[in-house]
Amino acid sequence: MLVFEHGEPRLVILDPKRYPNLFLDKEVNPSGLEEKVRGAKILVTGGAGYIGSVAVENLLASGYDVVVLDNLSSGKASNVSCPLIVGDIGDPKTLDKLFSEHQIDAVMHFAAFVKVEESVKFPEKYFQNNVVNSLALLNSMLKHGVKKLIFSSSAAVYGQPSSIPITEKHPCFPTNPYGESKLMFEKIIQWYSKVHGISAVILRYFNAAGASISGNLGEIREDVTHLIPKVLQVAAQQEEELRIFGQDYPTFDGTAVRDYVHVDDLALAHILALDKLTKDQGVFTYNIGTGTGYSVNQVVDCIMEQTGKMIMTEHAPRREGDPASLVADASLAFSELGFAAQYSDLPTIVDTAWSWHKKRFRL
Repeated sequence: MLVFEHGEPRLVILDPKRYPNLFLDKEVNPSGLEEKVRGAKILVTGGAGYIGSVAVENLLASGYDVVVLDNLSSGKASNVSCPLIVGDIGDPKTLDKLFSEHQIDAVMHFAAFVKVEESVKFPEKYFQNNVVNSLALLNSMLKHGVKKLIFSSSAAVYGQPSSIPITEKHPCFPTNPYGESKLMFEKIIQWYSKVHGISAVILRYFNAAGASISGNLGEIREDVTHLIPKVLQVAAQQEEELRIFGQDYPTFDGTAVRDYVHVDDLALAHILALDKLTKDQGVFTYNIGTGTGYSVNQVVDCIMEQTGKMIMTEHAPRREGDPASLVADASLAFSELGFAAQYSDLPTIVDTAWSWHKKRFRL
């Protein structure tokens, strides 16, 4: 794929079958660059989890050599089709062995606890894993001369937005320990760049959704917290009704609005971020979203239309701390990375998620 940066073209190697709309010319990739990409070895922490496993699938399809580190606390070994090391990101012995045995060129760091409500109840769990253990990973990278990092951050760092859409310059005031833990590690990365020369791309995701275009991977959680899987449970008659929190938000229909990003588009953002780190040094922060928000009611309506199932709903009060609207301004990622979502329209997200749900539960 040709990406124009400051008026100059640069080449990014992607899998044309997965991102057909991005390719202006299928013959554009010279073999020399193909060889260079295939020689790069990427460590993916949390690569057995929902987003990490889809990123691994895309990396492998695009010619990268991949090693996964995952403690399988929420990920599944069956999601991984490359070398898997079962261990913790905070264990120095595991990290030393890994970096000694594998010549890692860059690290994609997905491993984290991600449940907002749980973080409020158990903040120590989130600060230990998402900050302290992540710092152990960063220190081990330095020890072994690995200075390229792509960090899976979150729109939760912004807290209650004062303006929509949200740019990367929006003030960061997290409203929960999960968002705080992500922001703390962002700051650590900035300092490590200044002092130790680490280069990093920080990707602030909005709402990850959908299942892989390949049909092989999707969200597996024992306790479902995300909206789309919750609605699909009702569609599959695994739950009787959907509880909608808040009908009095200052939005067009009174329900909360979110910017949903397909997991394959998130994977694309990571591959483009890798390319960025081959060109530039420093720390670069990007929102990864679509700039389009959908309300809870719109999501429910879309799922009813896509599945042909009736969704019974129950109204409940707002949850404390839930913003009325979270919508990204992702123009910086477009201009600097060449990122443009390919699969993040709501019908495609729902269709892939529903296909995965039916496959998983044999519906």
